[in-house]
Amino acid sequence: MRLLPQHARYDYRPLPERKDYCWPGGKRLAFTVTTNIEWFAFGAGLGNDPAKAGEPQTHRNYSWRDYGNRIGIWRLLDLLDELDLPAGHCTNSLVYEYAPQITDAIRRRGDEVIAHGRTNAENLRGMWEPDEEHILREVTETIARHEGRAPAGWFGAGAYETVNTPDLLKELGYRYLMDWPMDDQPVWLQTRTGRILSVPYPIETDDAQAIIHRRWSAAEFAGTVVDQFDEMLAQSARHPLVMNVSVHPYVFGQPFRLHRLRKALAHCARRDEVWYCRPGEIADHCYSLGERIP
Repeated sequence: MRLLPQHARYDYRPLPERKDYCWPGGKRLAFTVTTNIEWFAFGAGLGNDPAKAGEPQTHRNYSWRDYGNRIGIWRLLDLLDELDLPAGHCTNSLVYEYAPQITDAIRRRGDEVIAHGRTNAENLRGMWEPDEEHILREVTETIARHEGRAPAGWFGAGAYETVNTPDLLKELGYRYLMDWPMDDQPVWLQTRTGRILSVPYPIETDDAQAIIHRRWSAAEFAGTVVDQFDEMLAQSARHPLVMNVSVHPYVFGQPFRLHRLRKALAHCARRDEVWYCRPGEIADHCYSLGERIP
């Protein structure tokens, strides 16, 4: 029988066959919010458009995305403060150059900066390994210089990787990545120098996927967040799970969408049975559990 092309990053291990464990405090559901803080090239490179896919880069779509850095992120940070929610922030390293007030605010909250490439005007697809290694190292060193320590986590621009990305991240000292949306639990990935953790990142509860690409309304997305939370909270009685909600400041920083997001996150917040955390804290706990993680 001719077999299909496959990868060797992780084995197939179905949920019922996995070892049980708990999050800190005996909690069963880990809840985390991740923002995507991105800087783009003007009139060049890659970037979403509010009207349709494949549009050229113009002043209009640059400005639409820049709304997130000028207005949207500040509304989201206020909302997180209001609900007492910690967060991880997937941050382009060029944000330190162009909008350092944002990373200063993240630092004041005690939140986590997650490496998110240099800019979302580019991604890693098609790169030769030395070129990719150069970019990953540049991003890592930029964040370390400003934060006083290297980032523990990586989420690629567009969640794109090459065949070498997990290997290079491991070699640069990363503890986890969020580019592989195949599970509701953290999973060990194999690299050529040891393992690295995959922390769940949402495709279904990512606002850019839902609002921009699928054309959902803000109400549909907010309803999805509530339904996801309720079902995962019930399912977590049997298996420890991670719920990650991802928002882009230029999407849900808009007032009419923020109104819906506030209601959805308020539904999820302040539950005694839930561990509210940042992705790096999930990774730290999983490293302490070792072989109990699939």
